[in-house]
Amino acid sequence: MSETTNDDVEFASGMAAFEARHFSRAAQLLSPFASEGNAEAQHRLAIMYQNGLGVAQHDGLALRWMQAAAESGYAVAQHGLGFMYLEGECVDKDPAKAVEWFQKAADQGLVGSLTTLAMMYEEGKGVEQDIDKANELYRAAGFDER
Repeated sequence: MSETTNDDVEFASGMAAFEARHFSRAAQLLSPFASEGNAEAQHRLAIMYQNGLGVAQHDGLALRWMQAAAESGYAVAQHGLGFMYLEGECVDKDPAKAVEWFQKAADQGLVGSLTTLAMMYEEGKGVEQDIDKANELYRAAGFDER
């Protein structure tokens, strides 16, 4: 039987605070975990800084935390970083870089990234237009061909 550590309780409390929309408390509890490399905490902090939830809105910190989580292989953060590059939020718009991050998340089976990539291939946004590739990605995401 594993023991619950104080860190486990603090992390769970931080996540619960985030889910309950008590963002300033969540930021306070999750910051130490983010600093220690916890990708889930980094992702949540990125969202808070990107949107000014419980903390002052700060593009640089939002990008820093989202990138840290994405680089550690956290698929949801890879998707989030892809959207930052796609939309030009917190960073200069760069559709090609967005494709790279969506691909990393799609490689882990994230349906939202597969779908977004499919649309990008369908429209030729950030990549050479490729309807066959788009249809392949739509099928991988569980959709019929367009």
